[in-house]
Amino acid sequence: MKIAIVGCGLMGHTHASNLAKMPGVELVGAFDNSAEAAERVAAAYHTKAYVSFDTMMIAEDPDIVCVLLPTPMHKEFVIKSANYGKHVFCEKPIAGSLEEAEEMIAYCERKGVKLFIGHVVRFFPAYSEAQRRIAAGELGRIGVARTRRVGPHPGKFSKWYNQFERSGGVIMDLMIHDIDFLRWVFGEVRSVYTLNYRNQDTMDYALVTLQFDNREIANLEAYWGYPGQFHYALEISGREGLIHFDSREETPLQIFKRGEAESSTTSLSPVNKDPYYLEMLHFIDHIRDGKPLLVTPQDARINIEIAQAAMESARTGLPVYMQERGVPSL
Repeated sequence: MKIAIVGCGLMGHTHASNLAKMPGVELVGAFDNSAEAAERVAAAYHTKAYVSFDTMMIAEDPDIVCVLLPTPMHKEFVIKSANYGKHVFCEKPIAGSLEEAEEMIAYCERKGVKLFIGHVVRFFPAYSEAQRRIAAGELGRIGVARTRRVGPHPGKFSKWYNQFERSGGVIMDLMIHDIDFLRWVFGEVRSVYTLNYRNQDTMDYALVTLQFDNREIANLEAYWGYPGQFHYALEISGREGLIHFDSREETPLQIFKRGEAESSTTSLSPVNKDPYYLEMLHFIDHIRDGKPLLVTPQDARINIEIAQAAMESARTGLPVYMQERGVPSL
């Protein structure tokens, strides 16, 4: 399987590193408008650097193109890749607007190419184990959930994040991880209510309450500008128990069962490959063997719809009801 990457920033390095060591995969090219950035990735991962997308596509004829660019550039290069008849991996969020997301999905369908959006949290061991246990009914009927995802402001390292109209801020770019995960666990969202404080390029803090169709309530917290290290946490409570995870703690996953005095810890399967490796392998297996996608393009589209509803609620101070926006259940 020949794979080329488009965008040689942080995510370009992350994916190139995994692709370079993936059996049966050849990293055939790295494109970036910056020759220096492309050459750094090419030198580090033993591939070829390109500053022309079309030159790379014609010379290397990849099977998959990985679009790892800032969100406002996703649509352009997903469509360009589809025009070459290539399958596309695209980083999350799929796009900055619902209209662009729908256009990208429809275009790839017309061209007969696969589109996969990198909602990587579904591939993190603690999160996938939590989902498995909840789906198995170990916590009983779920009542409430809480997620937290905080870290330094990315605008310090890449200025486009400071442009709210381009990045969508902390809700669209960071909290969307937890929006996607909670939809995977609970299903579709009924209503959204948001509190959001943004202070130019130093702080973007959001609290979002989601109510789901099955009545579960989730409180999501996301913060750009946090003074400490990046971390994330999850807590989900049901009638029969509670799951707790915090990336800062040594215990991988704690489970508190009703009627038991102490919590139990879950030993997660050893993970030799990081979640970015696992999500890419999942997409390759889908192309090779037709295995169902864990995250569909429609999932990515609905995640955008919910993020937009959260931002609308922040502007108006009112809850947003998804049925009024015409969001279908999957």
